[in-house]
Amino acid sequence: MSVSLWAWAAVMGTVAVMLAIDLFLHRDGHEIGFREALTWSGIWIAAGLAFGGVLWWWQGAEVAGTYYAGYLIEKALSVDNVFIFAMIFTFFAVPSAFQHKVLFWGVIGALAFRLVFIFVGAQLLDAFFWTAYLFGAFLIYTGYKMAFKHDGDIDPHRNLLVRIVRRVVPTDPAYHGDRFFTRIDGRRVATLLFVVLIAIEATDLIFAIDSVAAILAITTSTFIVWTANAFAVLGLRSLYFCLAGLLRRFVHLHYGLAVLLGFAGVKLILSETPVGKLPIPVTLGVIVATLAVSIAWSMIATRRGVPPAQAARPDGQQATAPR
Repeated sequence: MSVSLWAWAAVMGTVAVMLAIDLFLHRDGHEIGFREALTWSGIWIAAGLAFGGVLWWWQGAEVAGTYYAGYLIEKALSVDNVFIFAMIFTFFAVPSAFQHKVLFWGVIGALAFRLVFIFVGAQLLDAFFWTAYLFGAFLIYTGYKMAFKHDGDIDPHRNLLVRIVRRVVPTDPAYHGDRFFTRIDGRRVATLLFVVLIAIEATDLIFAIDSVAAILAITTSTFIVWTANAFAVLGLRSLYFCLAGLLRRFVHLHYGLAVLLGFAGVKLILSETPVGKLPIPVTLGVIVATLAVSIAWSMIATRRGVPPAQAARPDGQQATAPR
């Protein structure tokens, strides 16, 4: 798929305008309620689906189907981001009114990280066929870890990037409104909210590697891969505020996400064999069926409620107090 610079500029401009509107409407730093989050989630999802319609009109059904497959898998994997964000916010006891600002700038970083990974990954796959086997094996292993090692405790203080920032940047271990930096005794220091932002960015950096590799299994078109990522990530903040209170119900969703990662890995490996690339309708069918089964399984398993011990944190673990 050949895409002109004008198309890239139009998409980048659209994303920038949407982010600017979102920032302007939330400039007062108010607490995001479920109804507002649901409305915004609907707007972001509608925008993502509408862009697929534009691609259908512009490039045809096959390209649009490829985009929708990538968008669905990225949207599904973003739910696991929500789990981690909820843990980080709980760990640092971040006030609800400050969470949107952290996630907004987290999304900016996520878009930048993914743009770099997409171009590097696509170039590697185009230049060296054997990298498909490496990426495929990585996705299969990541799916295995997600399925069978999903209960590991996550301590943001152990994150290497967070530790480096706290060593390099003078930090005050308290919140100062929604500011990332403040002045204390005439010295400019980072606030605890900045540490939270670094923790969010660092964990999303890890997720970006998985998600980009997964969608590259569907297509190596950098335009499709980035736009699918962008429209999925743009709705991440609203998705968090919609699902934060319901995450304890999704007890088996990680199995579905693990299957999707494994499927993407197998698909990527098969693309460099005589089997070739699987048809897009098959890919879409597997994604939709896997998500439907894992969500239904979770809802049925938790229809009688979740034990208090498991409801303490979205992953069922006891919350850890900040140190």
